[in-house]
Amino acid sequence: MDYLLSVDVGTSSVRAALVSARGKVGPIAVSPIQVWSPQPHFYQQSSEDIWQSVCKVVRDVTKAVNPDQIKGVGVDATCSLVALDSKHEPLTISPNGETNQNVILWMDHRAVDEATFINNTGHSVLDNVGGKISPEMETPKLLWLKTQLTESCWNKAGLFFDLPDFLSWKLTGDETRSLCSLVCKWTYDAHKRCWNENFFEKIGLIDLKQNQWRAIGTNVKNPGQSIGNGVSSEVSQQLGLNPRTPVSVSMIDAHAGALALLATNAPGIAKDFESRLGMICGTSTCHMAMARTQVRVPGIWGPYYEVILANTYLLEGGQSSAGKLLEHIIDTHPATASIKIKLNTKELGPVVQYLNQVIETKHSTEMTAECHVWPDFHGNRSPLADPDMRGAIVGLTLDSSETNLVILYLATIQALAYGTRHILDSIHRANQNRRISTLLMTGGLAKNSLYVLTHADVTGCNLLCPLETECMLLGCGMLAAGAGQVYATVEEAVREMASEARVVKPQQEHARFHDKKYRVFLKLMETQIECRRLMQEL
Repeated sequence: MDYLLSVDVGTSSVRAALVSARGKVGPIAVSPIQVWSPQPHFYQQSSEDIWQSVCKVVRDVTKAVNPDQIKGVGVDATCSLVALDSKHEPLTISPNGETNQNVILWMDHRAVDEATFINNTGHSVLDNVGGKISPEMETPKLLWLKTQLTESCWNKAGLFFDLPDFLSWKLTGDETRSLCSLVCKWTYDAHKRCWNENFFEKIGLIDLKQNQWRAIGTNVKNPGQSIGNGVSSEVSQQLGLNPRTPVSVSMIDAHAGALALLATNAPGIAKDFESRLGMICGTSTCHMAMARTQVRVPGIWGPYYEVILANTYLLEGGQSSAGKLLEHIIDTHPATASIKIKLNTKELGPVVQYLNQVIETKHSTEMTAECHVWPDFHGNRSPLADPDMRGAIVGLTLDSSETNLVILYLATIQALAYGTRHILDSIHRANQNRRISTLLMTGGLAKNSLYVLTHADVTGCNLLCPLETECMLLGCGMLAAGAGQVYATVEEAVREMASEARVVKPQQEHARFHDKKYRVFLKLMETQIECRRLMQEL
């Protein structure tokens, strides 16, 4: 039997699996990776630590098969920034100078001031990121490195990679970059297939033009195309793979998930991708909507051309903190300790299951009538594109009981769903002829039944949960199938490997309640913006 090798690098772990040509994801190997936070809003990793975990999980999942059976390799990773020196050794990005910490994690917000500076230029390049660039993107982070770590990093830099491209480079030795990463996070022009020289000059990064832009990418290919000569001889020995095994151009993790997710099938549900919104729900949530035509939505990243499939555009919304926010709400509540004792656990998973059971038993959707949450504890990615937005809870009392935690947890899940509705409303306002009627969900939060049902109820959309739950690994398998010519094109691979799904339908009896709470949600947004305006008048 032939296999595709999939590697998915998330925020805190690396995963690998073998995927069949029909889209069946096999047993998964997992290895943790480190995250350092030297100060608030700074999050750092090590490319060597990540690579060693990649090697481990690949060896684990391939040890029982003949290397001849592996027909292609597909990789994805978070959109984190990797810095290497001229000798391709790790180059510190840390304010404290740790040489091994050479990766700025995707969720790092050190470059807020640089993002503001770039946005104030009003350059036309910003039209492709919803009008405002995010501090989570690579261009503001590069500017931060140039201005803040001039001697220790910038002047010594040889190559900067998006983490997915770093992995394909490590596998092949080829510096080819992915159109997905460069367009979505680096401001590369997908139509003209070039960097905008005027933009880089205007923001003070024109020195990256040296050597035909080699430091950030000269050769660019579409996801699913093959890179160079495949797995290099040196790496083949590390991983136990055949030399020259085809390697696909990489993808950002959420986009690989969207590749698999948006093709999901269910009886009675329209297959037209323009009626669908994919949600990749984990630490953060990415909201992915594909389109045949170029439509700009304020505060929504894109439209990005051909970053997932040929001849299509991608609109990308998101919430910078989703699963991370729920963890924070539970971890910081006084009642959590007693629940852990009751359940005889130190882990968060059983606590979440317990809270869900309490809510389900009480049929208590409306117990949050007096508790309202604005969920932007880590800024607003979409549709406000405002990293300075902050979280808010209205309705707090002196109560610190278990019941209070249940209410606050439920109100936070509802708030995340109202955030998704806010993104949907923005897309619909920008394109009156488009109506998204189906949500598709994958990732860790998609395994939380309360989170799933609440999203269906709040948006009024049917919600599909793929039976093949590992969409990132499946998406990488689809890329590998294209690169290895198991299928003639990635599009064919997507059709042949797509998963079936179960359907969650909205409960109409809660529609009026959620309509009212959504109005409160928008009022919280308006109030916070007004409060900030008042304080800025000092």
